[in-house]
Amino acid sequence: MNNLHLYTSSRFRKFPKTFSLRRKVPWWYQILDPGSEFVAKWNHIFLVTCLIALFLDPLYFYLPIVGNAACMEIDVGLGVFVTFFRTVADLFFLMHMIFKFRTAFVAPSSRVFGRGELVMDPRAIAIHYLKSSFVTDLFATLPLPQIVIWGVIPALRSRTAAHANHTLSLIVLIQYVPRFFVMFPLNRRIIKTTGVVAKTAWSGAAYNLILYMLASHVLGASWYVLSIQRQHECWTVECAKEMNGTHSPSCSPLFLDCSSLDNPERQLWLRVTHVVTGCDAKNDDNANFQFGMFASAFTNDVASATFIDKYFYCLWWGLKNLSSYGQNLVASTISGETVFSILICIGGLVLFSHLIGNMQSYLQSTTARLEEWRVRRRDTEEWMRHRQLPPELQERVRRFVQYKWLATRGVDEESILRALPLDLRRQIQRHLCLALVRRVPFFAQMDDQLLDAICERLFSSLNTKETNIVREGDPVNEMLFIIRGEVESSTTNGGRTGFFNSITLRAGDFCGEELLTWALMPTSTANLPLSTRTVKCLTEVEAFALRAEDLKFVASQFKRLHSKKLQHAFRYYSHQWRTWGACFLQAAWRRHSKRKLALELARQESLYYMQNSYSDDTTSADYDVDGGAGGSSVDNANNAQHLSATLLASKFAANTKKGVHHHQHKITALDLDDPSLKMPKLFKPEDPDFYED
Repeated sequence: MNNLHLYTSSRFRKFPKTFSLRRKVPWWYQILDPGSEFVAKWNHIFLVTCLIALFLDPLYFYLPIVGNAACMEIDVGLGVFVTFFRTVADLFFLMHMIFKFRTAFVAPSSRVFGRGELVMDPRAIAIHYLKSSFVTDLFATLPLPQIVIWGVIPALRSRTAAHANHTLSLIVLIQYVPRFFVMFPLNRRIIKTTGVVAKTAWSGAAYNLILYMLASHVLGASWYVLSIQRQHECWTVECAKEMNGTHSPSCSPLFLDCSSLDNPERQLWLRVTHVVTGCDAKNDDNANFQFGMFASAFTNDVASATFIDKYFYCLWWGLKNLSSYGQNLVASTISGETVFSILICIGGLVLFSHLIGNMQSYLQSTTARLEEWRVRRRDTEEWMRHRQLPPELQERVRRFVQYKWLATRGVDEESILRALPLDLRRQIQRHLCLALVRRVPFFAQMDDQLLDAICERLFSSLNTKETNIVREGDPVNEMLFIIRGEVESSTTNGGRTGFFNSITLRAGDFCGEELLTWALMPTSTANLPLSTRTVKCLTEVEAFALRAEDLKFVASQFKRLHSKKLQHAFRYYSHQWRTWGACFLQAAWRRHSKRKLALELARQESLYYMQNSYSDDTTSADYDVDGGAGGSSVDNANNAQHLSATLLASKFAANTKKGVHHHQHKITALDLDDPSLKMPKLFKPEDPDFYED
C-alpha cells in the first residue's frame, strides 16, 4: 500500500520532517483516503464478497434432507462445503471492519463549502465508526451458523435433525438481514466515489440480473426449508395420533430422525405404521393434511433428490413465482403459508419494478443512440418527401446521414471536448490529430508547440461523394486538410470561356490556401478571401478543418508561422502555387523563345543585306579596274548602302522588340492564338509584407 494515496496518522506527524523522510511509516499507522484508488478497488471487491455471502447463507436451508421412510437427517458434506466458503467470506467482512477503522471520513461541519475536510485522527475515526455502523458490521461478520451447526447443536442432548433445522434456519435469517443492509451504504459509497457501480451498460444489466437471481435463490431455498418443515409437521401430527390411539407399537418422535434407523423398535414400528401413507402428498385421496404450495416438493421427490437437482428445481420455483407475482400459487388456509404467499407477491412487484426496470434502462442505453439516429433518419425522410426534393438530392442526403453515423456513431465530439479542461483537451487533440496532421507535408515542417496550437483548433469534417466543399468565387471560411478520400480542385480563372484547369487532391494534401495567405497579412481586413477554385469530393472524404478565425489567431500569436522557411514549404506543397509556378515558367520560356526568334530573324536579315551589299561592292570594284574612272563615287555609294542596311536591320529589331513588349502582358503559359494549345492565365498572389509592422 506504499504506492497508494495515504495519510499518516497524527502520531507520526508530530516527528520532525527529517525523521519522516528517513523512516518508513508502518502500514498499520497509515490512514486511507476514502477517495483513493485502493479504497475504490476494495469497495468493489467487498461488494462482490457481499453478493457471494448472500448466496452462501441460503445454502444452509438445503442441509435437512429426507433420508429413509419417515425420517430426516442433515447433509454433512454440504454443511462442510458451505461452512468453509462462508468462513472465507467472514474473513473479508473482518478485513472490511479493519479498513474502516483506518479510513478517514469527511467532517460534517466542513461540508458547507466544497467536498469537506478529511479527519485523519485514528481516535476520531474509531469513535465515528463505533457510533455509526460498527454494530451492524460486527453482527454481519460473526460466524453464527458455523458455531450453531458445529458447536451448539452437537452439544445438545436432543440434537435431532428437525431441531437443528429450526435453529439453523432462525440463525441464518437473523444474520441475513444485517448482511443485506451492509450492501446499501457500500453501494452508495461506490457511487459517490466512482460515479457508477457498473462502468458499462452490459455490466450494469448483469449486476441487476444477478440481484434478481439472488432473490429467486433466497425464495427457492426458503420454500424448500418450509417444505421440509411441513413434511415433518405432518409426520408429527400422524405420530401423535398413533401415540394417543391403540396402535401398537406406539410412535415415538425419535423415530422421525434418521439416526434411529438401526433401532429394532423403529423397524418394527415402520412395518405397521400409517405415518408414511398418511403424509403421502402423491395420494390424491388423502386429505388428512394440507400441504398447500409445498405439495410439489414431495410429488416431484425434491426433498430426496441430489443437491444439484434439488437446487435448480428450487431456483426455478423461486424465479417462476417471483416473476409471476405468485399468481400460480395454490396456498392452504394456514396463516403462515398465506403470509408467505403475500410476501412473494409484494417482493415480485418491487423487484420487477426496480431491478428489472434498472436492467432494462441499462440495456436500452446501449441502443438509445441508435434509436435516436433512426428517429432522426425517419424525420429526414418525411421532411424530404414533404418538400418534394428531387431523387438525386434525396439520395445525397441519405448518403451523408449514413456516412456520418458510420464515422461518429452519433457522438458529438465537439461538445465532449468543450466540457473538458484546457490541458486535457489539448492532450486529447494531440493524441487524435497529431499523427494525422504530420502526414500533411506542410505541417511536418512545424515545431511541436505550433502543431499543438493548430491541433487544438482542428475539428473533424465529413463530406460525401459529389459534394462541393467550396465553389469558385465564394468566400473561403476554412482551410481543409485531407485525411482520407480524393478531391478534385478545378478553376475557370474567373469564368473565362474555354478555360479549365483541374488537379486531384489526396490524403496529405490541403485546400483553401487563400485563407492562409489572408491570415498571414498583418493588414488583412475582416472580409474573407474569395476562392479561386472549385473543390469537389470524388469519394467520401474525411478531413480536418481549420476555421478562419482560428487560423488568424494562430498566425497572430505564433510569429514562427511567418518564417520564410514555412512560407517556402507552403508554396512548395500548395498545388495552386505549384501550378502557378509551372505556368509562370512556361510563359517566361515562351517569351524568351519569341525574343530569341526575333533576334535570330533580325540577324538573318542583317546578314542578307550585308551579302547583297558585298556583291554590289565587288561589281563596282571590277568596273573601276576595267574602266579606270569613277572609283571615289562608287565607294561613297557602297558606304551609303551599308549604312542604310544597318539602319534597316536595327529598325526591324527595334520594332520586333517593341511588339514583344507591347504584347507581353497578354502572353501566358501557352499561346492562346493557337487553338490546339490553351493554358490558364494564373497570376502569382501578391506577396504579403510580413515585416511592415
